[in-house]
Amino acid sequence: MTDRRLLLVHAHPDDESIGTGATMARYAAEGAHVTLVTCTLGEEGEIIPVELSHLASVEDDALGDYRIGELAAACEALGVEDHRFLGGPGRWRDSGMMGAATNDRPGAFWQADVDEAAAELVTVIREVRPQVLVTYDENGHYGHPDHIQAHRVSRRAFELAADPGFGEGEPWRIAKFYHTATPRSVLLRSNEALREAGTPFTVASVDDLPFGDPDEAVTTEIDARPWLGHKVAAMRAHRTQITVAEPWFALSNDIGQEVRGVEHFALAIGERGPAVPGPPPETGGLGEPHVRENDLFAGIH
Repeated sequence: MTDRRLLLVHAHPDDESIGTGATMARYAAEGAHVTLVTCTLGEEGEIIPVELSHLASVEDDALGDYRIGELAAACEALGVEDHRFLGGPGRWRDSGMMGAATNDRPGAFWQADVDEAAAELVTVIREVRPQVLVTYDENGHYGHPDHIQAHRVSRRAFELAADPGFGEGEPWRIAKFYHTATPRSVLLRSNEALREAGTPFTVASVDDLPFGDPDEAVTTEIDARPWLGHKVAAMRAHRTQITVAEPWFALSNDIGQEVRGVEHFALAIGERGPAVPGPPPETGGLGEPHVRENDLFAGIH
């Protein structure tokens, strides 16, 4: 298919690289137009390097400004040239983890009017005219308020963009709407490998992790292992948030995770494309019996 256009909506800088970095790098390298929309500057992120701890200043949100540069470097590593902040940089602020006082702070993304934020995204959709939109599921993948809000805003924008009676610009109907996903079997396999590797990171029980999807709910498996190096470079660019010890990484909680070149999605809306066997387990994929789409654009005519 020619003229492929992919839109990804993520909550904070670094989310794009961790969950979808290899996929973004693959499609960008293959000539697709990849647009990334980030909803906040990630002002509430916990800073890992001690030498950057001064960025935690609440008064001037220095961390958010710094993370703009980190995100620009990550996009360069991924080959993504079209990046926007929803409503402009700093329009909505990082809300912090669920239950934090910052959830109620004026301007927090969690407090955003969904239709107002969706209208900003509709402007992007009608300009870019993507066939595919990727964001999180209803629980924001792991329950973060900004991730949940990113889902709500994306879902509403998906509807409004196709409504000829809404706003300005020519209506556009997106063909496929995806949620990011992490199959539980992948987590189990990664955790076992992490234990055997003896990395400096903490190994958490899969049952204790706030994310993980039933294998049967995952519809799509993107093999982007040739672009894994691009993903690693993008994750390293987010040095305030991520420690990379390839092939593992950890956030500020020090819980080890695998840097994966095979990424997974669940089709929420749209026509599912042909299912094919994935790469075999010994090469990093799930393989049989999980036969899935292997292209986000599959089935689009």
